[in-house]
Amino acid sequence: MAAHLSERHRAMAPPRSDRLRALAMPALVAAPFVAATAYVANVDPNAAGHYPTCPFLALTGFYCPGCGGLRAVHALTHGHPLQALHDNVFGIAVVGAVAVWWVAWLVARVRGRPLSLRPVRVAMVVALVVMPVFTVLRNLPIGHFLAP
Repeated sequence: MAAHLSERHRAMAPPRSDRLRALAMPALVAAPFVAATAYVANVDPNAAGHYPTCPFLALTGFYCPGCGGLRAVHALTHGHPLQALHDNVFGIAVVGAVAVWWVAWLVARVRGRPLSLRPVRVAMVVALVVMPVFTVLRNLPIGHFLAP
């Protein structure tokens, strides 16, 4: 029985060269994100002069949904998840969601199956509803704990 399942699994799995080819697009998509993350990990956004000021913050005096995002990624890459959550909890949630989606995409590509976009659509709708609430709340006195 086990040999039968193994043969069946091999018959369903795409050939090795196809699986390697399937990794190309996810790798190409991930490359700029990995490079940017490596840069932010090595160039501290807490030190003045390396990154420009947020234009929204400079123009309005209010935090945008991305304010604190670079500091959050920097903290995360240095093993400080609580500091990352303090710097930008929404940004870390988005990073986590994108990472989960990317892994699901990678697995689907390797298995030769299409990726369902339904969870992506749901996550985008949730993010578009949560983002303005997060932005307003982090700029109110009651939401001071959400400010970077």
